[in-house]
Order: sequence, then structure tokens, then C-alpha cells
Amino acid sequence: MSFTLQDLEARVALRAKADPKDSWTAKLANRGMEQATKKLGEEAVETVIAALAQSKKATRDETADLLYHLLVVLHIKGVSVEDVMAELQKRTASSGLSEKAARKK
Repeated sequence: MSFTLQDLEARVALRAKADPKDSWTAKLANRGMEQATKKLGEEAVETVIAALAQSKKATRDETADLLYHLLVVLHIKGVSVEDVMAELQKRTASSGLSEKAARKK
């Protein structure tokens, strides 16, 4: 059985509706975007540190935390994984360098 980002997105959406006393996701969502993005930033830094200096397991674990917190932020903002994947699909029509150069214009 495979667990997808869409599965995690659905779980975040469900748990965000729970009582904040019972759910970290609900507590984080209720604290708002500022707190959620702060936590996302912390997890991003921890992921970078793990990738540079720690084990493969630590990198995996921190990446899981990062993805979870990213999906909480996306949920609060109303951006779906499907929206993000559609944008990534559009970007694959050209090379990454060409796409990046086009954004600067």
C-alpha cells in the first residue's frame, strides 16, 4: 500500500477540523499562517541540516516533517497538492533553466 501526498493532504484537511486540544494539526491551523509558516521554516532548516550532516534516516524523518508542515501551510492558504502538481507539470514543458529565465522577464 502506498501513501501519497494526496493522502496526507486529505488527512491534514480532516485533522484541521478537529478540536485543537486533540490535534496538533488543528492547533497549528488555528494559530494561523504566521505560526504555521514559522514551523515550516524550522522544519526546512532541520531538513537541510540533516541532509548535510546527519544520517539518511534523519534526512528522511526531517523531510517527512517538512512535507507535513508544508501541507498544513497549503491547507491554510487554500492551495491543493493538485494545484502544485499542475504547476510543476507546466514547468516540465521546458528546461528548468529556460523556465527560470522566463520568470525574470
